[in-house]
Amino acid sequence: MRLLAALMLAAAAPAAAAPVESFVEAPGPVGTLKGTMLAAGPDAPVVLIIPGSGPTDRDGNNARGIAGSIYRQLADSLAARGISSVRIDKRGMFASGDAVRDPDAVTLSDYATDVRSWTATIRQNTGVPCVWLLGHSEGGLVALIAAKKGGDFCGLVLLETAGRPLGQTLRDEFKANPAMAPVLKQAMAALATLEAGKPVDTTNMSPVLLPLFRPEVQKFVIDVLAYDPGALLSGYPRPVLILQGDRDLQLAPEDARRLQKSDPKARLVTLPGVNHVLKQVASADRAANVATYANPAVPIAPSVVEAIAGFVEAAKGP
Repeated sequence: MRLLAALMLAAAAPAAAAPVESFVEAPGPVGTLKGTMLAAGPDAPVVLIIPGSGPTDRDGNNARGIAGSIYRQLADSLAARGISSVRIDKRGMFASGDAVRDPDAVTLSDYATDVRSWTATIRQNTGVPCVWLLGHSEGGLVALIAAKKGGDFCGLVLLETAGRPLGQTLRDEFKANPAMAPVLKQAMAALATLEAGKPVDTTNMSPVLLPLFRPEVQKFVIDVLAYDPGALLSGYPRPVLILQGDRDLQLAPEDARRLQKSDPKARLVTLPGVNHVLKQVASADRAANVATYANPAVPIAPSVVEAIAGFVEAAKGP
């Protein structure tokens, strides 16, 4: 298997050799799930990077203005600390497009199933006893769903992950975004309908709202709205790291605190000057913050890497 070959190459290389990158695969429901492994060495712990919402690829980019390559940067930085990673394309998207017949019919539970498939494949081909789940934004919720069912996971790293049901988070985002003011009433009404488990008529809906509420994705949104991250985390027995940037425009610090209340033994780290896409921003200027979303020249904040690497290095697997 390609994954095993990558580890064998890493084992044969000198200690100071660069990490080995390879394309990797895992079984999907119909076709193959695909991703990239960056192997730091044969005895290195392995982190599975679970991407955030929407059509976000394995590098952390999507066509909606996010091009900061945050997952690629994170993988490179973790490898420099001796931690291997696998970053993935979600089922139905990008190189994993053939893994499912209808990508719009996918649910968060489906993504969690894929996490388990990736974990089994990684363990089988590397020999690690467990895999760390690192979920960013919505990926944190996917990690929580997967972990709730149990599995060979070392623990969880939750980056900029909501601590409340999505409906509450979206309402706060809508109200905080000045561009949403003209369509705020319509957005709130649509959200309430979906929370009730009913479809929304988009015939006269503003084009601004269609990316979120278009009919093809309403089944997915209804599914997401049903989950409470805090309830999923409650009682989780393994190590948990919660990272929250204090310049996150999408999530408030209260989300991270709420998650920790659900698991008091979890480690909560607040990252000064870090935004939702893990970049360092120097001021409270919203435009400057948003500009980092599309700028791959801005590296992820060193404090993010330091917190994750320190946590994985210090924690013991099961």
